[in-house]
Amino acid sequence: MSVVNTEPRHSIKVAARKTGLSPHVIRIWEKRYKAVSPQRTPTNRRLYSDADIERLRLLQRATQAGHSIGQIVGLSLEELNELVAADNMSVTAQPTHAVTPQATERLLPESYLDTCLDAIKRLDAKTLESTLTRAAVALSQPALLEQLIIPLMQRVGDLWRGGLLKIAHEHLASAIVRTVLGSLEETLSVSQSGPSLVVTTPTGQFHEIGALIAAVTAASEGWRVIYLGPNLPAEEIAGAAQQSQAKAVLLSIVYPSDDPHLVNELKKLRRYLAPETDIVVGGRAADAYNDTLREIGAVILHDMLSLRAYLETLRSRR
Repeated sequence: MSVVNTEPRHSIKVAARKTGLSPHVIRIWEKRYKAVSPQRTPTNRRLYSDADIERLRLLQRATQAGHSIGQIVGLSLEELNELVAADNMSVTAQPTHAVTPQATERLLPESYLDTCLDAIKRLDAKTLESTLTRAAVALSQPALLEQLIIPLMQRVGDLWRGGLLKIAHEHLASAIVRTVLGSLEETLSVSQSGPSLVVTTPTGQFHEIGALIAAVTAASEGWRVIYLGPNLPAEEIAGAAQQSQAKAVLLSIVYPSDDPHLVNELKKLRRYLAPETDIVVGGRAADAYNDTLREIGAVILHDMLSLRAYLETLRSRR
């Protein structure tokens, strides 16, 4: 039996790399849930032990499987190991006879990915939609969004920009994924008296799948989501946020990464919004606008786990 080193020696960057969590999520889990209690250097830098990192790693795997961090954060390392092992058993345990391609698909999210990519390349909308529908039944929602749909659309975008797929392939993929995500959102029952969010993409950003994924994620966390679609001017976004009394505006920025007009739109949006309304930005091209996003005080998130952690913190704010 291996002994986990309890001597703190890892920076938060190392902890993030070893656990698969972003530094933002680690900080929120520490502050809000006391998931770990790292020591501090004289200059107030966090230092994590091997035991801290193992605990964060197990918490990450359990939340990826669909468990709420608030429900599992009090478990011991042994209990977390048992929970993760049980989740793995529920995914991999299958009869030894009559293993069909569909059964193999259920074991591996990447098998859905291969099937979906093949259907897109053949412009086979029917197979693409049926595969995504099967995945929606077989996988937890976090796994569906983060291990299938996000990687799928990233691959499609990369292949399109590399000239290996045509614009027709990208449009077909976006249309079917949009339909599936819309169906997911419709199945979520959210109180109209709950806290609200506006989700959209700013002017010049026509790729809306990231925004839709954020909308579904927020709705699954109990937020009343006002989804406005893509390519919306700052004036319209701010007006919708004011009318709905939104706590935050979530923006997806995917492509292009060098639009000078977007810089002006982001600055206008900050001026038009109430000071207490957060601007939250994600997407593959978000980092290209880092200077502007920092200037306007935007929250920059890089994955859905970070979004869920942020939404829990935002809900608790008065």
